[in-house]
Amino acid sequence: MQGFGPIQAEPEATEPVFHAEWEKTVWGLMVTLLRKRLWSLDRFRRMIETQRPTDYLQHSYYENWFAALERLVGYAGLLDESAPVVEAWTPVYTSSALPRYQTGDRVRAVNHHPIAHTRSPRYARGRHGVIIRHCAVEPLPELAAENICAPQHVYCVRFEAAELWGTAARDALYLELWEQYLEPVS
Repeated sequence: MQGFGPIQAEPEATEPVFHAEWEKTVWGLMVTLLRKRLWSLDRFRRMIETQRPTDYLQHSYYENWFAALERLVGYAGLLDESAPVVEAWTPVYTSSALPRYQTGDRVRAVNHHPIAHTRSPRYARGRHGVIIRHCAVEPLPELAAENICAPQHVYCVRFEAAELWGTAARDALYLELWEQYLEPVS
């Protein structure tokens, strides 16, 4: 998003991985609970992104993780012995559908504005790119955030910097985008 200043390209030389001991615990909890497959990584991301905006902006990185974990643990009923057992998240990584796009196809990132979690970056929406390769079949993040597995083809798409930001730079950006995020350009 715009308005938050430049991105620092390199971490500070003395930047620690964790700034406080409790951050290690939050990281460990997240990794452990993710391995139990009680929710998807996309559901975790959605919990971070759907905090009140003022909380999200005021929290540190691991405070946002902790806020998400609090909600997820509550939803999963992990602290309530009378709560029903949550069904494990079991993603399927196959699709019987053939890939819609081939290497070299010109595409446009769909210009949609969902209110919830998506892996379609704002800066690429409505912009033209070229399919570089088919990457994989992965669960669609919007549905994975609801623990629903809907596999789709994922493509590596090259976007010219001038197309994305209107600069004269000769750089390019490569994004992995789900088929639903793309439309053909004739």
